[in-house]
Amino acid sequence: MHCNRYKGPNVAGIDSQTRELTRLFHPRVDEWNTHFRWNGAEVVGRSPIGRVTISVLFMNDPEVVWLRSTLAAENVSREL
Repeated sequence: MHCNRYKGPNVAGIDSQTRELTRLFHPRVDEWNTHFRWNGAEVVGRSPIGRVTISVLFMNDPEVVWLRSTLAAENVSREL
């Protein structure tokens, strides 16, 4: 829900490293591990698609990172 609020009609964004227009991650087509990795409770982009998706969806909002940290400390799966 949180990420969807930021997505809106966006299907792409500008990658911070390549400065190119890049599509967002598509969960039915793309492999998560190809585009993202975990650094503690933060999601890190491994590819332009990952970086753009994190940026557009504001996936590392401080409140979300705090919630992930709290859930991890309680041994709750990241896949909730």
